[in-house]
Amino acid sequence: MVGMTTPADVHEVRDPELPGRLLTVERDTLVPLLRGRADADFALPVAACPGWTVRDVLAHCSAALSRVVESRYEEGVFSPESNERDIAERAGWTNARVLDELERGLTGAGPLIAKAGGRLDRLALGEWVHAGDVRVALGEPGAYGGAGLPYALTLLSQVTGRPGHPPLHADLDDADEPVRLGDFSGERPPARYIGDGPTLVRLYAGRPVDGVSYELAGVDAAELNIFGD
Repeated sequence: MVGMTTPADVHEVRDPELPGRLLTVERDTLVPLLRGRADADFALPVAACPGWTVRDVLAHCSAALSRVVESRYEEGVFSPESNERDIAERAGWTNARVLDELERGLTGAGPLIAKAGGRLDRLALGEWVHAGDVRVALGEPGAYGGAGLPYALTLLSQVTGRPGHPPLHADLDDADEPVRLGDFSGERPPARYIGDGPTLVRLYAGRPVDGVSYELAGVDAAELNIFGD
C-alpha cells in the first residue's frame, strides 16, 4: 500500500521540488541495480522504445539530464533526431561512463527543473518512466512502481493539469486517496479509472497494458498519452 494522499486540486499548485525528489529516488534505486548488471544486459532490447537497447535508453536519459544541468537547449533539442545524435555521441563510452553521467544528472537536474516553472516537469517524469522501461527489459520487478510511485503520480497530476487534457478520476488499489488528473475546468465530464498505480502510469506513458486488469471509462487510452505529442 502506497502511503499517499493526493488533494483533489494537487495539479493546480505546482510543487517545484517534486521532480527533483522523484529523480533522487530513482538515482538511489536504479543506479545501484544497473552497476550490478553484466555488460551483456545493456545490449538487451527495450520493447517500449523500438530499435533501442537498454544502453541506448540510458544514454538518452543521461544526455537529456546533462543538457538540463548544462543548460544546453539548441534548436530541435529533445526531438527524435536530437535524441539519436545524443546516443551516437556516447557510442564509444563504456557502460560505466554512461552510468556515471546518468547518476550526475539524476543528482543535479532537480534544482534546475524546479526553477524552470514547470517547463521541464514532463522531462523528469519521462526519465522515471524510462527507468521502468529498463526494468521491464531486464526482467526486474517494480517497473513503473516502487518508491517513486507516489511522487510520480503527484507529478503526473500536475503535468496533466494543462487546459484541454481529458479529466480523469482515478481510484487506485495502491493509494489512500483518489487521484484527479487532467483539466477539471468543466469543459468535459471526467473519465474514470479503477486499477493500480503502475498501470495508470503505463496508460499515460503510452506503454503496453496487455494482460493487466483495470477499468477505464469515458476516455480512450490513446487520449491520455502525454508523450505522444
